[in-house]
Amino acid sequence: MTTATISAQDINKLRQATGAGMMDCRKALTETNGDFEAAIDWLRKQGQKVAAKRSDREAKEGVVIAQTTADNKTGIVVCVSCETDFVSKNADFVAFAKSIADAAIANNVPNLEGLLNVKVGDLTVAAMVDEKLATIGEKIGVTKFERIDAPYVASYIHGAYRIGVLVGLDKESAEVGKDVAMQIAALNPVAVDASSVPADVIAREKDIIVELMKQDPKMAGKPAEMIAKIAEGKMGAFFKEQTLTAQAFVKDGSKSVGDYLKESGNLTVTAFKRVALG
Repeated sequence: MTTATISAQDINKLRQATGAGMMDCRKALTETNGDFEAAIDWLRKQGQKVAAKRSDREAKEGVVIAQTTADNKTGIVVCVSCETDFVSKNADFVAFAKSIADAAIANNVPNLEGLLNVKVGDLTVAAMVDEKLATIGEKIGVTKFERIDAPYVASYIHGAYRIGVLVGLDKESAEVGKDVAMQIAALNPVAVDASSVPADVIAREKDIIVELMKQDPKMAGKPAEMIAKIAEGKMGAFFKEQTLTAQAFVKDGSKSVGDYLKESGNLTVTAFKRVALG
């Protein structure tokens, strides 16, 4: 098997994503033959407190727009990326990103491919991007598109267009929608509840927990079945921290988001989307 060449750029990318030290990042990439995601897991298995890789770490600069249709039945999030914060903070570039989001709403766009083919005036969105690229002189692109359809959809933009959130609810409540969207922006849950966490995410977390337990001197000599059973119990902490309804409500830590939803009319979150610049 060919050994991957680990560059300083690779090491720095892993360091920025995880906060781990340079030498640890080098070793992690070496041990995993340059596999970025596997390197993150390797660091976590050594007991380092690093974040699991999320899809919203891709675009470094740009603008994220979240908005809904007038009847709040559909919401979209669009990320228009660029290379520098100088461009992303430019009012003209923000207006450009908003025009793309407007086109998505006006044309009932289902996905990113559909958005790129939509016409705004005489140009498709893809052609608009090419034209803008030529004007500003740096690489730009529509890099993310998410959509939610629900009885009620709330949208929220956090910071200077750096995070966009959509929340689908089973019935209308603008206040709850905004509160839950702010929760998602702040704490970035992986799923609505434990039952909706993807199986591969659960397997990955269990693997990391088991590996850490094997390194614990107190667990030396314990049978694998016992370690697996204890790991199953420890997953409860993961679900509490990483699933929306189990998280402590940011506006009142004495209750969970699930409690807040129940108190607010027995509302249910049907889905959510969070897109952020890295």
